[in-house]
Amino acid sequence: MTTSEFDGTVTERIVRNDGFEIAAYEYGDPAEETVVLVHGWPDTHHLWDAVVPLLARRFHVVTYDTRGHGQSTRTRRTADYRLAALASDFFAVADAVSPDRPVHVLAHDWGSIQLWEAVCEPRAAARVASFTSVSGPNLDHVGKWVRAKLSRPTPRNLWQPFSQLLSSGYIAFSMTPGLDRIFRVVAQENRWQRIVSLMNDTPPSNISLGPTFRRDAIEGLLIYRANILPRMLAPRERRTEVPVQLIVAGRDVAIRPAGYDDSHKWVSRLWRRDVPAGHWMPFSHPELLATATTELIDALRDGVAPRGLRRAETHGPETRSAATRRPKNRSGKRRFEHQLVVITGAGSGIGRETALAFARRGAEIVLSDINLDAAKETAELIAAEHGVAHAYQLDVADENQVRSHASDVLAAHGVPDILVNNAGIGQAGGFFDTPSAEFDRVMRVNLGGVVNGCRAFGAAMAARGLGGHIVNLSSMAAYSPQQGFSAYSTSKSAVFMFSDCLRSELVGRGISVHTICPGVVHTNIVSTTTFSGVSAEEEKRKRDRYDDLYRKRRYTPDKVAEQIVRAVECDRSIVPITPEARLQLQFSRFVPAAVRFVAARVKLT
Repeated sequence: MTTSEFDGTVTERIVRNDGFEIAAYEYGDPAEETVVLVHGWPDTHHLWDAVVPLLARRFHVVTYDTRGHGQSTRTRRTADYRLAALASDFFAVADAVSPDRPVHVLAHDWGSIQLWEAVCEPRAAARVASFTSVSGPNLDHVGKWVRAKLSRPTPRNLWQPFSQLLSSGYIAFSMTPGLDRIFRVVAQENRWQRIVSLMNDTPPSNISLGPTFRRDAIEGLLIYRANILPRMLAPRERRTEVPVQLIVAGRDVAIRPAGYDDSHKWVSRLWRRDVPAGHWMPFSHPELLATATTELIDALRDGVAPRGLRRAETHGPETRSAATRRPKNRSGKRRFEHQLVVITGAGSGIGRETALAFARRGAEIVLSDINLDAAKETAELIAAEHGVAHAYQLDVADENQVRSHASDVLAAHGVPDILVNNAGIGQAGGFFDTPSAEFDRVMRVNLGGVVNGCRAFGAAMAARGLGGHIVNLSSMAAYSPQQGFSAYSTSKSAVFMFSDCLRSELVGRGISVHTICPGVVHTNIVSTTTFSGVSAEEEKRKRDRYDDLYRKRRYTPDKVAEQIVRAVECDRSIVPITPEARLQLQFSRFVPAAVRFVAARVKLT
């Protein structure tokens, strides 16, 4: 398969079926595999304006206006919008644009619902190579799901169908004669663009509407009357052998994610990707949809699935080697299997133990350290436990080096699912005894390293659109003013606040930011801490003394690593580690004056 630049050329054709003329539009090279894009209500083929250029570089792409929309034949008969008729139109289009080979399908909203009808037909096995479904379930499956939940009336089983009913409340207006006039108020191009923009956190300029939008929005409501009640009241057994990929929008106002939970019962091969997005992902996440569709097509053709698709598959191998049997979730997979974790400062201490902890749970690890030999040693420890790790040398204080490192990692291993900014250094000594260069060095490593990592990798995570986790190592020192730790405490306090700010920015993209605040933990940071304003002999004495005290505390890095893993699993934002860190956090919140009083009278260094 070749990749070429898309020049925007479109070929229009009319496909006739059952007395209807369906307006179809073709892009790209007809010799390549065909991908058919199907829109829902109240859209036309313009829904895919941002997706088509991304797919047409490699595929023969076809969009069409479903009956009653755009340039296709109009109808006011409710029966003409039944799913069987819409599925028949799809097969007619597929036969016309790709008569000799099966087509791949990407469909949204009611386009996805009508494709579910099509792929559950016997002839779909020969005509549909794959189906990527976006924000549109099989109505029969939803009906079966509701009945199964209500047959076991636990609080959770009652709440899920009820919450779906609340989300679908607008359907009552669309199905009730007269009440549908309310849609005439919102069926104004500018008004609808603003509504969709707010619901999907995307600029109004990204919302592509066709010139027939107002008429489509009003007349297209007949699709609800034609299908909702028959399928909900009498759901059928509908199965398919077509490979199906679900793109489930976590913030979908129409379809709750739980409504897809039983899809595996009806599909022989199923992948599910949960995306922190709203209903209209073709507008807000065109790159994600194009990438997900392409990955499935390539995997089915070549037999090699990328990490994200492997993680999304719901029917994985039933058997695994003894080396991969710990620890697992209820589906049989290890918790972080097929996930990529990037960790800085992983040559020793907390970074090394965190790398081992994630690797034992199935993650692939990209680890870095300023000491390459130490990074390689961590990678070897992971490999000895049958894990996968890649070691790099990295100075996190150097922004250009971090950018270059991120570029290499993204190219070689892909976008991380979890980023752990762990690299840091220790420093102690009075403020006036600390040279400005030393103070700046602490800030560049401890704060700058976190900022550089978040900028380089976090941007790629946000652009991918699948969410993720960023773990930033702060410290109990962030909220514990102390004499002799002005540089170190300032850097860690800045990490704390930076993480709070970043969390507020990324929450809408599904990326969680975790602030880890260890207390007294025995790592090699103590033995390498710089003590300003003292002789070399005094510095060594202090290092040895504090290293011995921390050792006697007997709180080791592996315990911190387990807390980091748990923070990601439980989505905890602020994580004080060790009893003194938790206690000090409460003191700083409720009696800050007392904390300052003690700091002014107690000198630890």
